[in-house]
This record gives sequence, C-alpha cells and structure tokens, in this order.
Amino acid sequence: MNQIKERQEAIIEEFSMLDGDLEMTLDYIMELGGELDPLPEEARVDDNIVKGCQSKVWMTASLNQGRVQFKADSNTAITKGLVSLLVRVLNQSPPADVMNAEIYFPQQIGMDRFIGTQRSNGFAAMIKQMKMYAIALTAKQES
Repeated sequence: MNQIKERQEAIIEEFSMLDGDLEMTLDYIMELGGELDPLPEEARVDDNIVKGCQSKVWMTASLNQGRVQFKADSNTAITKGLVSLLVRVLNQSPPADVMNAEIYFPQQIGMDRFIGTQRSNGFAAMIKQMKMYAIALTAKQES
C-alpha cells in the first residue's frame, strides 16, 4: 500500500512544479498520456470500455505474479493522460492494495480546476473499474 502512496506523492510533487498554470498542466497531462504503453488493437473492444466516461477509455487487467497489470488507452489526449496517471498509481500492486487504495492525488493537484464535471465523473468511473478488476482477479485467484 505504501507504493501507491509513494506514487501519488510523486505525482503531487510533479504537478506542484507547474505552479497551477492551467495550460502547462494540461500539456503535461497530455504528455503523460503519450508515454502510456500502446493498447493492442484486439483489446479495443466494447467489453473493455469503461462505462461512465464521455471519451472512449479501454482498460484491461491481468494478474502477473500476484500483482495487477493494468493496460489502458483513450481516444482523447487529456483522458489518455488522466488514465495514465491511474495506471501509474495502481499498476503492479497486489489486488488487495488496489481495492483498498485511497486515491487522493486528484484533490491535492487541484484536478477539479482543469477538468470539468464530465471528466471528473469519468475519472471516478476509471477508479471504480480498476477496483472492480482487482476484486474479480482476487476471486479468480482464490477459485
């Protein structure tokens, strides 16, 4: 669980260097999205679309040596950047840590200032989906 906290603290620190500049913040978020590993074309199916997002967000999760491996992509640059932040925070964590993670970095970086209500709702849907994947992977692992 400390790993998730450390990753969030690193993100908070990175965004603090942008000094609240809206344009630089959005540029940085889009830049982060560009660093996301590409999602294979065969994973871009309706079953992998995160419900509740205005943009299309595809997400998959698998278990690799007891840790959740997330892959995600979006059809818009800002949303891709936002999902990349979540992947960065929760990826390679044990399922229980993902399920119990308190995602606090959005409030700390003032995310509500640069994304609207629709994107905020979509962001919450992405978090919920990642936690649901962790629950499903845990159940699968235990059976």
